[in-house]
Amino acid sequence: MNLTARKLVALLTITALGTATLPFTTPQAQAAGFTTSMSATATQLANQQVQAAIKELNRLGIMNGYSDQSMGELRAITRAELASLIYRTFDLQNKTGDSAVTLTDIQANAWYAPYALKAVETGIMQSVDGEFHPQSLVTDAELEEVVSKALKRDVKSVHHWMSAFYEETGSVTRGETAVLLQKAYQAIPSDQARIESIKPLNNMTLVITFDKPLTAEDEVFAKSRTDFAFSGGLTLTNMPRLKTGSVATYIVPTSVQQAGEAYSLTYKGQDAGSFKGSDVKVNMTQVRQVTNDTFEIEALKEKGVVDYGYIISAYSAGRGANAFILNDQEQADGKTYQIISSMQARQVTITPENGEPIIAKYVPFTQSTDGRQEPKFRLPEGQILKPGVSYTVTSEWASIEHASFTAKSFEALVVKSAKVASDSAIEVTLAQDPGDELFSGRSVSLTAPDGHVLTATYKYSSRKGATGVFELANGEKLISGTIYTLNPVGDWSVASSVTVVQQ
Repeated sequence: MNLTARKLVALLTITALGTATLPFTTPQAQAAGFTTSMSATATQLANQQVQAAIKELNRLGIMNGYSDQSMGELRAITRAELASLIYRTFDLQNKTGDSAVTLTDIQANAWYAPYALKAVETGIMQSVDGEFHPQSLVTDAELEEVVSKALKRDVKSVHHWMSAFYEETGSVTRGETAVLLQKAYQAIPSDQARIESIKPLNNMTLVITFDKPLTAEDEVFAKSRTDFAFSGGLTLTNMPRLKTGSVATYIVPTSVQQAGEAYSLTYKGQDAGSFKGSDVKVNMTQVRQVTNDTFEIEALKEKGVVDYGYIISAYSAGRGANAFILNDQEQADGKTYQIISSMQARQVTITPENGEPIIAKYVPFTQSTDGRQEPKFRLPEGQILKPGVSYTVTSEWASIEHASFTAKSFEALVVKSAKVASDSAIEVTLAQDPGDELFSGRSVSLTAPDGHVLTATYKYSSRKGATGVFELANGEKLISGTIYTLNPVGDWSVASSVTVVQQ
């Protein structure tokens, strides 16, 4: 823990708790009897935070005190104590795991034995060669990992909740653990979650805060689009996504809202509130052609626009160092951001000079690829961008700074080779790495010697460099011993004498 943060909790007391009313457990008196060396400075804010956390965990029956009638909030916590707290916080009693786990350094009658065993069985805590090391001190990094696994929440969120006292190698105290576990307890998903607030972020995005996070089942799009019922014809366009670092605040994409219109929302049949449609459009920077039938619209983080993939819990790990946390005012490092929510079902209008408007639809899984914010849109099948013609893109949901471009001719991608990945999928390799998701939405045909044709469609997000996975449609399978000739469907690529053999 950093020195400043340790100073904040150095002289914390729990006198305001009324310790005579707290239950104490004798077994825990056997735990660590040492305290972390700290400075003599404390703040009222930190004092209140620890007091409130311990009091709440005590009320819930999660954290008890020692036989000397202290709560030991300044004591460094052991793995045995942490196991018991995790067991109670996350109700591990009813969780199943690896029943073959044995812990060789724990006596069966030890007060912490059932807690340690269950924590290891469920994979929340680790043992090494069957040893749990119950009296070892817990580091901040270990606590972060344990809570992340128990809550099934991204590490960045848990790290954010620990930021006031986190240090990579520091040992964590009972008081600090209580603060984190109180927050984690609030973040346990519930199928009874209720909406507390609704705020339009832009004309295709709402920020909705619940009293508890949604369960994984309630987040699924097929269910959530039924659970979220809007007036005025407004609809959910993709699943709600939990913001990184929040307890229960979601980015919720909708169809385009009408500015100023009063909308009401019911959630699971219950009135959840109302809001006025936003007139805010997302500020996009420019349009750029990427193939003969596809273009992209760029947005820049340095101009205060961020794709939701960088600020939602579900994508946090995959975005690595690019992931970050926005506060309730959508700010980070003093800058306020616009958020591009899901592009699912989005479309734009592209109009050729002196021509008729064309509707171009979003190409799935291309809104933020290779570290870039450039959702792609494609003309209707069979249409292309005509070289030398100027096109202008307009949108209900975006303001585009540089909305026009002059089309040019692009050479088709070249399929170099293909091989079987399974009896229902093949790997297709281009002559060179396209550097982006140009496979998206594309298909190839596989023709057998007897003329039977199979169609394989690109598996979204499967590309690794120049190679992408294409899966057969309609449950069809490759026939053993058959040599298939591969040809692209449409003009997106070319292939010369490329064959696939299912052994």
